[in-house]
Amino acid sequence: MKLSYGWVVVGVGALMTCIGMGAMMSLAVFLQPIAESTGWSRGGVSATATLNFLCMGVAGFLWGAVSDRFGTRIVVLAGAVLLGIGLVGASQATSLWQFQLVYGVLVGTAAGSFYAPMVAAASGWIQTHRSLAVALVSAGMGVAPLTVAQFASWLNLAYDWRSAMLIIGICASAILMPAALLVRRPRTNIAPGAAAGMVSVAPSEVPMTATQALRTPQFITLALAHFACCACHSGPIFHMVTYAMVCGIAPMAAVSIYGVAGLSGLGGRLAFGALADRIGAKPVLVGGLLLQALAAAAYLAVGQLGEFYALSVIFGLAYGGVMPLYAILVREYFGEKIMGTMFGAVSMTASLGMALGPWAGGMVFDAFNSYLWLYVGSFSIGLAAVAVALAFPTTVHKSPQPVMA
Repeated sequence: MKLSYGWVVVGVGALMTCIGMGAMMSLAVFLQPIAESTGWSRGGVSATATLNFLCMGVAGFLWGAVSDRFGTRIVVLAGAVLLGIGLVGASQATSLWQFQLVYGVLVGTAAGSFYAPMVAAASGWIQTHRSLAVALVSAGMGVAPLTVAQFASWLNLAYDWRSAMLIIGICASAILMPAALLVRRPRTNIAPGAAAGMVSVAPSEVPMTATQALRTPQFITLALAHFACCACHSGPIFHMVTYAMVCGIAPMAAVSIYGVAGLSGLGGRLAFGALADRIGAKPVLVGGLLLQALAAAAYLAVGQLGEFYALSVIFGLAYGGVMPLYAILVREYFGEKIMGTMFGAVSMTASLGMALGPWAGGMVFDAFNSYLWLYVGSFSIGLAAVAVALAFPTTVHKSPQPVMA
């Protein structure tokens, strides 16, 4: 059986989300070395991550619209170049504001070019196992802690944070630029068994413009759920390594906890994606959000390495598993034509939530020398995400209507 080229696009998407998001999220590994070597506050360095997510969100919406109009290849190629420039430039910053501007704006804007456009491209290629395909693209983010974060940690020990960031920037562009050339537009899909001269309109293709779609209750509710979901897990993820070190865990072991969470997140993406293909995305999303909220609260009860490992498995499974489900719901309701724009818009809202956690965690630690209120807040916001997801309107499916080609 001939393998669809769409799975090549899926593989490229997973690679891009791994390197692109991994390079940006490696700031969590650099946080303590940067603060110690420069004297910059944790809150100030953490605010860079907040700026990352703000820029990634706005850029993701714009990149998604561009990909709908001009194709995904040019978008991810531009992102690959910009990512290298941002990392190399940030490694040479001599003041906190320079670092925040270069790393926060350029790296965040670059990261926004990979996830939403590649999810849209993959979902356009793959029809039968669309949830699995989206989960695999999203799985790149789960692999990032095991690859990019570990690479950054090793470079930090072998050199210093500036040299490590410089090397990551060069490697990221060197890998992503050739990979971008493999991205192609999906072919027009014709349903199996369709009569000659007839095209089957997919049940999920609801004819509407992006402007109309942005005003629907489905978009508003989904965007709010994604915002609260990301606000819940972003702080614990970003401060996971530092929190473990505060609890007395050795630096390399603390990074390995982050890696275990990432590996579990990879499994969660695949498992939740496959389950969504069977029973639907909404019930899986609600269950995953509840598990995520409970896991965030459980951080208040751990302190030993084994406990951190056990909790990171559960937390990673939850936050990783729910991430592809938003794209699946966007594709089911809004269809392929405006998928890039709509998922970019949902991702932009989610990025506001991602921006909240790192900044709030840094400010909480600077003020109280403790992460207690970070996890209390994450738990509360996580429960709010469950409530919003339960209110998500049912997707309206239409019977396929054959139209003349």
